[in-house]
Amino acid sequence: MTQAAALLRDAAVQLEAAGVEEARRDARLLLAEALGVEAHRLILEPQTNVPPAAADRFAGFVAARAARVPVSRILGRREFWGLTFRLSPATLDPRPDSETLVEAVLKAFPDRMAPLRVLDFGTGTGCLLLAVLSEYPNATGLGIDKAEDAVATASTNADDLGLAARVEFRTGDWGQGLGGQGLGGQGLGGQGVGEPFDIILSNPPYIEAAVVPALAPEVARHDPLLALAGGADGLDAYRRLLPDVARLLAPQGHAFLELGQGQAADVAALAQQCGLMQRALHADLAGIARCLELVPGSG
Repeated sequence: MTQAAALLRDAAVQLEAAGVEEARRDARLLLAEALGVEAHRLILEPQTNVPPAAADRFAGFVAARAARVPVSRILGRREFWGLTFRLSPATLDPRPDSETLVEAVLKAFPDRMAPLRVLDFGTGTGCLLLAVLSEYPNATGLGIDKAEDAVATASTNADDLGLAARVEFRTGDWGQGLGGQGLGGQGLGGQGVGEPFDIILSNPPYIEAAVVPALAPEVARHDPLLALAGGADGLDAYRRLLPDVARLLAPQGHAFLELGQGQAADVAALAQQCGLMQRALHADLAGIARCLELVPGSG
């Protein structure tokens, strides 16, 4: 049997040649998956013997990563807010930057026992909505996505995380068909989610369409175009979304929208046209304004 250290060394060389950043780390994660062990074990025990079947599985993983398939897509899961989310081809791969929205919610709503009603537009894996519900045990949520496969994936994630009793996922085109018709759901103990909403979340597509093909292969080839491209100027989704936010947000509610770099002023202006005003901007760990927090205007 081959030792882990030798396999990792060879894999790192292969991945570096393919242009993969952090090749050694990615190789270690993939070998840990092939062996069914925690990745830190390979640091502590580099002489671990790797059975032939695991080595073959690892070779397949490395070949996929060298073809610029993201590690998360190979594993079929991604960690977000300390929780594990399954992925599908219809879902965006959650990024750490998006955790900025969850942090902003916690600052705006310090009472963790509040019976909040949460709406998530473009829910994807459900990561934003489910992360928020994990922090508020009395909250209920509704996640909307245009892709049926994404809705199915989010529902599975809710089951995995033990949150299915407090959340409902539906296929829909932003807020079309929601306003004024009630949002009671059968998956919420007969009580429904209710409207308006105390918290509205969204990570809409905000990348300029012409830029998408030039993104890293891990993104351009493997994240769904529907979740990336925001039209010629990157703002199309906000134009569609903000009227729905204004209509569905409770008088004392807050909306939290993810932004692309440099979009804060433009999105805030669009929000103002819909009767919403900027309450705060929240920066991600790189110092980029990543989350626009909105509240209803004063009139």
